[in-house]
Amino acid sequence: MIQAGLGHYYAVAIPALLLVLLASAEAIWPRRALVLGRNPRWRTHALFFISNAVIGRLLSFLVVVGMAANWADTHKFGVLNLVALPFWVEAAIAFIVLDFAVWLQHFFMHRTPLLWRMHAVHHSDRDLDVTTALRFHPFELIVSTFYKSAIVALLGVPLLVALAFEVWLNANALFNHSNIRLPRKLDRILRLLLVTPDMHLVHHSTLVEEQKHNFGFALTLWDRALGTYRAESILGAENQKIGLAMIDDGRPSGFIWSMKQPLT
Repeated sequence: MIQAGLGHYYAVAIPALLLVLLASAEAIWPRRALVLGRNPRWRTHALFFISNAVIGRLLSFLVVVGMAANWADTHKFGVLNLVALPFWVEAAIAFIVLDFAVWLQHFFMHRTPLLWRMHAVHHSDRDLDVTTALRFHPFELIVSTFYKSAIVALLGVPLLVALAFEVWLNANALFNHSNIRLPRKLDRILRLLLVTPDMHLVHHSTLVEEQKHNFGFALTLWDRALGTYRAESILGAENQKIGLAMIDDGRPSGFIWSMKQPLT
């Protein structure tokens, strides 16, 4: 129980620290000038974070990733509980499978009309910075929580591995949504393994065709292997527009409008 408690603490503390560091880096080494600016976007994204934290707390009475991991361990349920493997091997398998599961979820968010209505809230932001990683509609949070919890249970992921993956996923999402200018050589090296800000920038293009590329939140492996990798927008990183083509005003910076977006 103590280990699980510490795991939950780090799952919050590490991404929170990274958010502060990346926001500071954005101020010093910005990649692009912001269209709508930080205010009121940051206020709206903070409200998304608070709303999702409350809903996440309510969901914890039903199912969360940690609860799914505990349940699988107690009942010896899931693939990894059927075989005897060293802990590090289980952790490696779990990270790879869960990362692909998140990629697949993201892929279908763009292919399924109902799911896209939820996910479009994330894409409607006309700027891209570290706080965009907080901009997910509660409807999408609910779908994602049940989906990841099911994968964790079916795979039989150990609790600490499940929590570590959540930290990994959140940290990568904050990093690749950040508006920081990386040296081109460093970007090329990093994206051999990890999704970089410039790589994820392509996915947030207003061009629908470009939104169908670079679905990865952490590893670039799946986009490269499955043919959805694109190195750069056809317009170039400097000229690429961000958001949804049909929304070219300040509405996405408003919290109420953004919350109502899937229903309109």
